Amino acid sequence: MWLAQGKMSVRTAPLLITVTLFCLTVANRPKAELRADDRDIPVGGSVTLTCSVKPSSSDWKYFWYRGEKTSEPLTSQLSAGPIRVSEGGVYWCRGGRGEPVYYTEFSDPVTIYKITGPNKAVVTLQPNWSEVYRGERITLRCEITDGGDTDWEYEWRTTSSEKPPRQNEHSITSVTESHSGDYRCKGRKKHTQHSSTGWSDPIKLTVSDGLLPVLTVSPSWLSAGASVTLNCRVKDPSAGWKFYWYKVVPHPSNIYYSYEQLPGSSSGTEQDSYIVHGQTHTAGYRCGAGRGDPVFSTYYSGIKYAWSADFNSSASLTVSPDRAQHFTSDSVSLSCEGNSTEWRVKRFSTEDRDSSACSSWWGIMTGSTCNIKTDWTSDAVYWCESESGEFSNAVNITVQAVSRPDSSSFPVLLVVGLVCGIVLFIPLIVLFCYRASKDSCFVRPVQSESANTDRVDHKNDHYSALHHDDVCLYDTVKGRQEAEHAQ
Repeated sequence: MWLAQGKMSVRTAPLLITVTLFCLTVANRPKAELRADDRDIPVGGSVTLTCSVKPSSSDWKYFWYRGEKTSEPLTSQLSAGPIRVSEGGVYWCRGGRGEPVYYTEFSDPVTIYKITGPNKAVVTLQPNWSEVYRGERITLRCEITDGGDTDWEYEWRTTSSEKPPRQNEHSITSVTESHSGDYRCKGRKKHTQHSSTGWSDPIKLTVSDGLLPVLTVSPSWLSAGASVTLNCRVKDPSAGWKFYWYKVVPHPSNIYYSYEQLPGSSSGTEQDSYIVHGQTHTAGYRCGAGRGDPVFSTYYSGIKYAWSADFNSSASLTVSPDRAQHFTSDSVSLSCEGNSTEWRVKRFSTEDRDSSACSSWWGIMTGSTCNIKTDWTSDAVYWCESESGEFSNAVNITVQAVSRPDSSSFPVLLVVGLVCGIVLFIPLIVLFCYRASKDSCFVRPVQSESANTDRVDHKNDHYSALHHDDVCLYDTVKGRQEAEHAQ
């Protein structure tokens, strides 16, 4: 009930009359609201109950009831704020004010449970996997320790979008990422007043997208008499996986492969490895994994190859020019031969990390021949595939990035080399002559022409050796008669 007050003055002569106006609003009786910070009282503990009335006012006092609404209020708990209780039961409240007391409507009931005894709730996940994948079937179960034969009521609490029903078991036939979250549960005895196990510890459910196994093949190049070992790895190998093994079957008319299951793997193998005996030609493999009932299957792994350089009579690959090392300027063609009318040339490179067919970006397929664009090609392994499902021998081709030298430039290089050789050789000849001339600077004197003279009168011989800066300059040598005649 609301009351408004105002004043209005009316002046008349000779009297002044004052009129007071009241506006009275009558509302419905308000209803109290009861909240609890927890519904379970821990052993030796308590919970907080809060009663409120809207619109709020400091005039309200709160009356508390346990059991039925008709029972006497807990007079000792009359308060203007929250209270704490340590006993289980059904609780009510209402507000009151004024004299005589005006009461609100009763609140809705709140049931409080007291945790007693050794019973404890535990959430279990079946199958018990640390991580599950989209599409798998799981079951969440609330188990009560030392529960005996007592009938229990169950309640679930979760952070996911899933809202489990009030029963001890909840199955999800195909999980999705929306089911990820924490799950907790608790149990209440049906025939015992307000007794609870309390909330269990949470169990975390993580739902991931599909799993992609990783396949390795050893050896990658086959040798005579060697077996091939396949290994299929998954994220959690101990989680009940079975492994399935397949061999690749090519079809040139279709861009996709088909797959044949390897012997003995139709029901899956417990081991994550598989040995192929007697493989002599190039082959491709892939694997998958599955678990559960019904079986949940992972994605297939990528394709891995075991290559063979040996020729296959029904499918063979030849390279022209026939060498393993090529240059970006080379024209290279790959030709397929054998018992087929339709062929496909494929390659695998570490840069692509996958196989690809001869196409417009690295080659052009004409009939059974692929002409490689070496300027768009990196080191790779090449092979042929026939319409009958055969693989040819494989060839590893490497491409050098600086072009091959042109053969027409050989004469030019020869002439340049000879000229350079001559230019370097001439200074060596000059240096040798210079050293030889320096070592022969002394010249023996010439004897007189007189035949009757047994000796040479060196005093009368005239010769001279003039030296200038270590260079030998020679004068003429004269006999005695030439000297006298000159005088």
